[in-house]
Amino acid sequence: MDIAKKEPIQDGIGWRKDSSTPSLPEVHHSMKVPKKAGFFRKLLAFVGPGYLVAVGYMDPGNWATDLAGGSQFGYTLLSVILISNLMAILLQALSGRLGIVTGRDLAQACRDHYSKPVSYVLWFLCELAIAACDLAEVIGAAIALQLLFGLPLIYGVILTALDVILVLMLQKKGFRYIEAMVISLIALIMVCFIMELIFSQPEFAAVAAGFIPTTEIVTNPAMLYIALGILGATVMPHNLYLHSSIVQTRKIEPTIEAKREAIKFSTIDTTIALMLALFVNAAILILSAAAFHSAGKEVAEIQDAYHLLGPMLGTGAASILFAVALLASGQNSTLTGTLAGQIVMEGFLNIRLTPWLRRLITRLIAIIPAVIVIGIYGESGATDLLILSQVILSLQLSFAVIPLVTFTSDRKKMGVLVIPKWMAVLSWFVAILIAGLNAYLLYTTFFG
Repeated sequence: MDIAKKEPIQDGIGWRKDSSTPSLPEVHHSMKVPKKAGFFRKLLAFVGPGYLVAVGYMDPGNWATDLAGGSQFGYTLLSVILISNLMAILLQALSGRLGIVTGRDLAQACRDHYSKPVSYVLWFLCELAIAACDLAEVIGAAIALQLLFGLPLIYGVILTALDVILVLMLQKKGFRYIEAMVISLIALIMVCFIMELIFSQPEFAAVAAGFIPTTEIVTNPAMLYIALGILGATVMPHNLYLHSSIVQTRKIEPTIEAKREAIKFSTIDTTIALMLALFVNAAILILSAAAFHSAGKEVAEIQDAYHLLGPMLGTGAASILFAVALLASGQNSTLTGTLAGQIVMEGFLNIRLTPWLRRLITRLIAIIPAVIVIGIYGESGATDLLILSQVILSLQLSFAVIPLVTFTSDRKKMGVLVIPKWMAVLSWFVAILIAGLNAYLLYTTFFG
């Protein structure tokens, strides 16, 4: 039995094509995992990828729905944030498992499974989704720079391109430096919102009750729409591609036993990180409910929330902390979005470009549309661009989720490390639910 567990997993079984080049080759297997160590020391070696993924669940694109939900309906929609976060944990666990077991990121898996025409279509849709995600993140960071320093929005957008240089510098030192920076910025965001919650003094009994689902969420059309907005944008497509790649930065033995252990520690890392993302999203909604809903003010714009927080809570620090957290969120998100762009381009197309050129292309895909729209329509056009980005994101999501669930529930591809039946059933339920919710959101956006 022990001998069987230590046998290497053979590649190529169940795939149309053999695995070729590794994902993110410059950092692939660059971080050693201690073979003989205690539980916590081994866990520490795997901590990191989950936090890079968690960034996508607290990016500026989520702030507007959380602000609107809290200001309009108080704490009621906290249950929706909780449910969406549990769905995210499940799908990200599948993504990490795919990368660890097959040695492929999700983009490479699609390339090795589907025909060339299908792969190219999936690649194009994924690039659209990454551009859409980046738009929200770039504009969010630019709004924060404007609120803190009075910098015009168009200059703030251009300034966010500097993250290309930052990623190159950090990755040259080692992938651990990128993880350390991301974790540091997440810690800064959490400190800001802990202070915000202290200032806003929410009703803790009402907060606890908000995590319990109510039928009103379904029966109230206005509440349902915002709830669908939160659920529909639950899983960022680029996070599924990103996670399946960065788990491979850990150097583990190609045996069933080692991979099973890696899956366990990766899942723990992801779960803890996404629970922190749950705290941030819930904190935004709680802050909005405590500051605005109790005063009868509906707020959906990030700028409005910034200007109102100080007067409503009686301290200017509340507005500053809000903008600092937004800037940290936007910078974190653009950094991980840049990595995701590299993974998708290399994975689907199997091409290799020099790192600076590859990352510059990824940033320009997001920055050029933002600069053009703001230049033509002014700063008011940024909000319309954000809405468009969310529509594009919704269109692409299922094209990432369905292949992920298909691959991880296929025994020919995953071998003995295929997901158990109960997880496969639950994953398909979540995939179908997300597809249905996004279809409904698109329908209401265009015809609603």
